[in-house]
Amino acid sequence: MAKNYWGFFLLSLTLGLMFGLSQQSRRDYYTAGVVEFKPSNLLSDNLAAYVEIIQSRNASLTDIIVFPESTLNDMGPTTFVPKPEDQINPCLSDPNLTLYEEFLVTLSCAARNASKYIVINLTEKQKCEDVPEDTRPCASNGLNVFNTNVVFDREGVVVSRYRKVHLYGEPKNSTYLPELSTFETDFGVTFGHFICFDILFYTPAHQLVDQGVTDFVYPAMWFSQLPFLTAVQIQLGWAYANDVNLLAAGASDPTLGASGSGIYQGRSGSLKSVMRQDSGERTIYVARVPKYQGKRRIKRDLARQVATNSSYNIKRDYLENFTTEELQIEAGKSGNFSKILCHGGLCCHFDAAWRALENPAGNSSYYRYRVGLFEGWRNEKRLDVNYIRNCGLFTCSGDSIDDCGQLLPDAQHSLVTFTQLEIRVNYPHSREFLFFPDTLLDNLMPLEPKQFEWAQQQPSGDTHQVRFALREAQEVSHLLTFAIYGNYYYNDCTYGVGTVEEQLACGYHNPKI
Repeated sequence: MAKNYWGFFLLSLTLGLMFGLSQQSRRDYYTAGVVEFKPSNLLSDNLAAYVEIIQSRNASLTDIIVFPESTLNDMGPTTFVPKPEDQINPCLSDPNLTLYEEFLVTLSCAARNASKYIVINLTEKQKCEDVPEDTRPCASNGLNVFNTNVVFDREGVVVSRYRKVHLYGEPKNSTYLPELSTFETDFGVTFGHFICFDILFYTPAHQLVDQGVTDFVYPAMWFSQLPFLTAVQIQLGWAYANDVNLLAAGASDPTLGASGSGIYQGRSGSLKSVMRQDSGERTIYVARVPKYQGKRRIKRDLARQVATNSSYNIKRDYLENFTTEELQIEAGKSGNFSKILCHGGLCCHFDAAWRALENPAGNSSYYRYRVGLFEGWRNEKRLDVNYIRNCGLFTCSGDSIDDCGQLLPDAQHSLVTFTQLEIRVNYPHSREFLFFPDTLLDNLMPLEPKQFEWAQQQPSGDTHQVRFALREAQEVSHLLTFAIYGNYYYNDCTYGVGTVEEQLACGYHNPKI
């Protein structure tokens, strides 16, 4: 009798699990959580907070949780990470083995106990001798050190691993060959993943899009730059341009210039997004994400967290390289602007109109606006760069280009509301590129797709016509940026291709062969 009872119990349990998984795969959505996380210098503190978030009530309905970059063991011990093909579960490994650090085991168990997919980012170590094809010099301790994403499934098994390709000045190694990493889930979605700075490059981020991946997890510790490269601004623009779902988790320390997390639904925009401007936080943001169904998107209510008292230590892009012209805005007066500006072989047509806002305090601290454009390599020292062709309107705190790309501390610093904005550009064709809408308000959040129009056509084989405009009857105040970001992964001067002499002739500062 007992045997029959337990046999029936196990059969019922197995059938229940199978039915549950079947139901999950048939749903037209999944529930995702992204964690905005302020790290400390103590691994034990970070780990305890990770586990607390995984077990929290706010996370209870999630299928997948994504933690940000460099917020776990960046200041602590490194760990080996199992190969995904080995299907190793650190939580169930022999406790006498010391191959994996305790924090990796703990998070594997947390994923298993909560029955969720968990994505973490950590500092990984690997023996150089395990990659004999890599003949580059090895460290004296015989180890490579990587910036690595690790994915646990609901059982705690390591099912995916990705090592960052484009390092942002980090004292870590790159892999011998770039990695492309994806993982399948029991709710019927295949995810690709990459890390922070990778989002600006073809490999791996855009390459995965080209291979048909529609959903992405994205841990980041993004150091924002005005006017084109703040965190949520880039996240939304990339997800919109590629029409993909993006789960972006950001490190949260605005005083050091880091914040920005969100869940994005392609051309529909933000489901959740946050840009902290205070001391940072440790919070999970949760949303239902409609599964990708081609160009048909299910509308969802927008939820965004914003802050207006800024202590954000924000960086500045290299605007002195731009060709610009200031808009002649006078206090208390409406106006308009229409002009074609050119830089090298790139020309942009700008149209703008505005009406005056009241300036009751007679405040002299207010934003000026310039339109500008640039064609060339991004001027980042000792970093991988792309060739960009950018056209946009952006703010300045004074009359000089040196005053542009800065936040004003005063809350009363907008003299106008824009009633019309339009940028039209004929872009040259190239091997691989991405154009995306690039906008920012003074609360450091971007405009949403319902507020703008975007059209991209290819009338001939060698040109692309892009038009970006405010929607008709849409007005926008407190605007910092309204631009088209033209990211050319490959150009006639192609990063990483050609001889040293050819790369130097193109103006690239650190050519590779």
